[in-house]
Amino acid sequence: MSEHTPVRWQAEAEEAVHPWPNPPMMTQIGRGLLGRCPACGVGKIFSGFLRVVPACEHCGAPLGQLRSDDAPPYITILIVGHIVIGLLVVMETDFSLSLGLETAILLPLTLVLTLGLLRPIKGATVGLMLRLGILSPPP
Repeated sequence: MSEHTPVRWQAEAEEAVHPWPNPPMMTQIGRGLLGRCPACGVGKIFSGFLRVVPACEHCGAPLGQLRSDDAPPYITILIVGHIVIGLLVVMETDFSLSLGLETAILLPLTLVLTLGLLRPIKGATVGLMLRLGILSPPP
């Protein structure tokens, strides 16, 4: 039997060089949450409610190539579902509210939370994808 020295795999230390700034991950996610360009923090991510601009008007980061189609709705559903179901359980166990009153409280709350969280979560997802370099090829 021969002795083998274990070889440990190491990731390449080089990061891809882009013509746009590449700040730390949490900075890019935070800028995305605020609706700003994850790379520079100056330009806007959105041209509509959820439509991502093709490129940042300030630094030229290709935001339109970041395809965050399904992740933001799933994350939004996860967060809103936990909040609403938690409140429903508390209402059922601690209070004796009628079904109509529970519906009148939880239905608008669900709508407001969903619409309020969807855009910031999409922005954060775009920031994360830009940091990780998950770009789709241009059309």
